[in-house]
Parts: sequence; C-alpha cells; structure tokens
Amino acid sequence: VQLQASGGGLVQAGGSLRLSCVASRRTASNNAVGWFRQAPGKEREFVSSISWNGGNKNYADNVQGRFTISRDNAKSTVYLQMNSLKPEDTAVYYCAVARGSYSGRGLSDYAYWGQGTQVTVSS
Repeated sequence: VQLQASGGGLVQAGGSLRLSCVASRRTASNNAVGWFRQAPGKEREFVSSISWNGGNKNYADNVQGRFTISRDNAKSTVYLQMNSLKPEDTAVYYCAVARGSYSGRGLSDYAYWGQGTQVTVSS
C-alpha cells in the first residue's frame, strides 16, 4: 500500500487546512487510518484515527474539537479537516494505514506510512 498525503501549506493562526491521504489500493478500505505529526526536534505523535467504516474516531486531546477526520472508501481517501489552527500545530503530518480495522494511538499499530505534508501555522 502506498499513501500520498497532500493539502499542507502555510496558514495564519486561526485558519484552516484540509489534508488528504490517498491510498494506492482499495484494500486499505478494510483498515483503520491514522494521522500523526512530527515537529522539529520532537517525536512523532498521534493526531487522529478512523476505523475502517468511519464509525470510530479518535483524537489527541490537543486537537479535539478543532480537527475532524473522515474517509471516503470509494475514493480510498482519508481527510483531516483542521480548523482554528495554532502555531503549535506546525509539523509534518503523516498518514498511515493500520494493521487492522480498528487501531490504537501507537506508531506500532500502523503498517504503512505516507511521505508527509508540511503544515506551518504563523502567529
């Protein structure tokens, strides 16, 4: 499975971006998908995940209420709508396909990773 993340960019604080993650194979539709991010000098951290059918969604505490994850299995695409962005949201954002239909928040729960897309929020 190959993943292509896109939608990053430069935005002012309070603005919005929508990230997209397209999987190369329809079989990824049977798996949970997650978004992670990594800021310079920091470890990669969990942001959000969605189960295979979209029925279960998880968010990190620091994005809860601002970010929304969704998926369109017909398009093999997962989205991350990011609103009310803050400078501390600045990072490279990665999407990843989980090993199963439901996933946790750990990096080891995920088998395939995209290349990342840069999000920069200016103050």
